[in-house]
Amino acid sequence: MSSDDIAIRVNNLSKCYLIYDRPQDRLRQSIIPRLQRLVGRQPKNYFREFWALRDVSFEVKKGETVGIIGRNGSGKSTLLQIICGTLTPTSGTVETSGRIAALLELGSGFNPEFTGRENVYMNGAVLGLSKEEIDARFDDIAAFADIGEFIDQPVKMYSSGMYVRLAFAVAINVDPEILIVDEALSVGDELFQRKCFSRIEAIRNNGATILFVSHSGSTIVELCNRAILMDAGEKLAIGIPKQIVGHYQKLLYAPADKQEAIRDQIRRMNEHHVISGQSIVQGVLPAYNASSEDRQLLKESFDPYLKPNSTIEYESHGAYIESPSILTLAGERVNNLIRGKTYRYTYTVRFTKDASNVRFGMLIKTISGVELGGGVSANSIKDSLAYVEAGSSYRVEFRFRCALNPGVYFLNAGVVGDVNGAETYLHRLIDIAMFRVMPDTENLATGIVDFGCFPELELQEAQ
Repeated sequence: MSSDDIAIRVNNLSKCYLIYDRPQDRLRQSIIPRLQRLVGRQPKNYFREFWALRDVSFEVKKGETVGIIGRNGSGKSTLLQIICGTLTPTSGTVETSGRIAALLELGSGFNPEFTGRENVYMNGAVLGLSKEEIDARFDDIAAFADIGEFIDQPVKMYSSGMYVRLAFAVAINVDPEILIVDEALSVGDELFQRKCFSRIEAIRNNGATILFVSHSGSTIVELCNRAILMDAGEKLAIGIPKQIVGHYQKLLYAPADKQEAIRDQIRRMNEHHVISGQSIVQGVLPAYNASSEDRQLLKESFDPYLKPNSTIEYESHGAYIESPSILTLAGERVNNLIRGKTYRYTYTVRFTKDASNVRFGMLIKTISGVELGGGVSANSIKDSLAYVEAGSSYRVEFRFRCALNPGVYFLNAGVVGDVNGAETYLHRLIDIAMFRVMPDTENLATGIVDFGCFPELELQEAQ
């Protein structure tokens, strides 16, 4: 790959913090080791090392959108700060190509005594805009923030929502070549969030490179070309967003004594390009190129070769999901479905330990991992199974109407319960089953979901 195609290159990046248990240890560290060296003794350190990042390397191509996901303390924010230049690495290098706009700590550069208007000009200057450029953008910034007359009031009078809306509006109107975002996609109400997503989509469509951190797997899947999984300062894997998010969730819900084994498994898969390749769909999505007459003959059936190879299994907490199947109402097993018909998704859960507050669930997703919908066996813990005895087995069934347009979709299965006082997955299988919705020449619906839209046309007489 040509260096001209690279927007961000991170090479062997590491960041170490020195942790002092007591304030006086910091003073000791500045004096005593020097004296010990002078007298020829081995110097003693009065700090502990904490490595926020260890030898992280990756490249982001121009025009690419890459998401970073990981547990708290995995080094995500530290990585973004170093890329933006607000933090110095201990070792390693970062190269960027293009104008950067960063949404890290929204409004961190605002002066509370200044008005919103004054802060717009000050923040814009920090982001590299001239006064003339800010003048040209000011109306758009004010309209995007939508805080009305408060734009001319001191920022100290703002609510927290108004504060972040204005900060986001400033940063998002810089027209960056590289946009770096750290968990800033959940500001404001639903309408403002949609406006933020729309603006980011426009920036992406204009060819900008986007690198952002999120704990939302669905956001990573929807927005990104690739994703990076960070854990304990290490880049565990980089590849297809759907698979990266699945491994993140598996690690997140794993028992503490199994986490290192799971980390090793993810590393090995990444080294052998199982995650970064396209194996998620190869060999399992035969295309239909039949004529319209042939398509009318297509009917629901079971294809033994239509199997997911992207299945991810969570560590068990005393429950095991088995035998997932899609059935017709008459009990026939199928995975080629017909739009508009009702089907039964079933699986069995075998319990090897006593469990409490048990609930079951299912989820339907697209190939890219967008969560379309699903169901649970109980809305709340009070409606769940209060107690399940070890040795018990439950057959779970969810009926669903296939309101999806032709395409291939994936199914999850999960069971949750009480583990050490907190609700968590007793077992979960991601992409455990898949199905195809058959082509329909009479179908007028567009998109993914069939909402039953029917056109009506009426010729209007000329006036």
